Amino acid sequence: MAGLRLVVIGAGLIGREHCALISDHPGAALVGLADVTPEGRQYAASIGAPYFSDYQQMLEEVKPDGAIVAVPNRLHVAAGLACLSRGIPCLIEKPIADTVEAAMNLVKASEAANVPILVGHHRRHSPDIREARRIIEAGALGKLVAVNGMWLADKPDDYFQAEWRREPGGGPLLINLIHEFDCLRFIVGEIASVRAFTSNAVRGFDVEDTASIALRFENGALGSFLMSDAVAAPYTWEVTSGQALYFPHQPGDCYFFAGREGSLAVPSMNLWRHDGAGKNWQDPLVRQHMPLDGTRTYRNQIDHFLAVIAGEVKPLVSAHDGMMTLAATLAVDTAAREDRTVTVQEMLS
Repeated sequence: MAGLRLVVIGAGLIGREHCALISDHPGAALVGLADVTPEGRQYAASIGAPYFSDYQQMLEEVKPDGAIVAVPNRLHVAAGLACLSRGIPCLIEKPIADTVEAAMNLVKASEAANVPILVGHHRRHSPDIREARRIIEAGALGKLVAVNGMWLADKPDDYFQAEWRREPGGGPLLINLIHEFDCLRFIVGEIASVRAFTSNAVRGFDVEDTASIALRFENGALGSFLMSDAVAAPYTWEVTSGQALYFPHQPGDCYFFAGREGSLAVPSMNLWRHDGAGKNWQDPLVRQHMPLDGTRTYRNQIDHFLAVIAGEVKPLVSAHDGMMTLAATLAVDTAAREDRTVTVQEMLS
């Protein structure tokens, strides 16, 4: 994989992080950066990357081995299709698209061209999320019964100076909850249906700031999730895992998985079980800490993307996977607006 040539489409916050990750990786080279803003041009010059104002021109001239798409959500499909039509594997930042229909177009195009898409749900590459999936699949908790999660944070006022963050689609459902749902799908299995309440009472914008969600999984487990971007709390994966790029690490938990034979808290990775058969709630529980491998999420993701480009592995988060996570997340909005249970299958049809 040495020397794979990558380009980045979009020089916003996430696009710049991808540029830095590529530049630091011995098996990759940044050979182009496309962005329409003067700031993007200046950033490209500051890191010595070839700059293009038109990503179509960049793809034609550079002919990279792979591309990373980090433009606004509504532009993901067009940029992804431009890569696929040239046979270029791409990593598309989440969400894969802004609608399920648009996501389906990318899924079909990827399958027809036999060119892989890796969706940027980076947490699947995190050692805590991977280990939680392994523990549950190994049967350490017995039959999974219940799941609980939280994403509670306080976004600053200047975060909302961008107008799109005050409008439908710019709230924590599609920005933050979509990561949570992808983790839950990866660890637990497919989400069958949701009920939800949302509120904009804190800021009064046209977009939610808080949501309370009930979930039913296809395997029969039930779950709940509470999220808000308007409270002071450490209960987010970004803070508790120590794996995020911009947040301080405060050890704690944000996911809880409960089965007939044990329970697991993540990302502390504390596994609780009885020390023998036939015991119950009046008997002590024993805590076992499950060790992690010490790897870093974003480095794991780019390692995986390079392996996808080289044809060594299939994408851990395929275009179809990204579409399913998007459908489940959009079901929450529909359930809250219409005050009813909404199935993921309904969103797909």
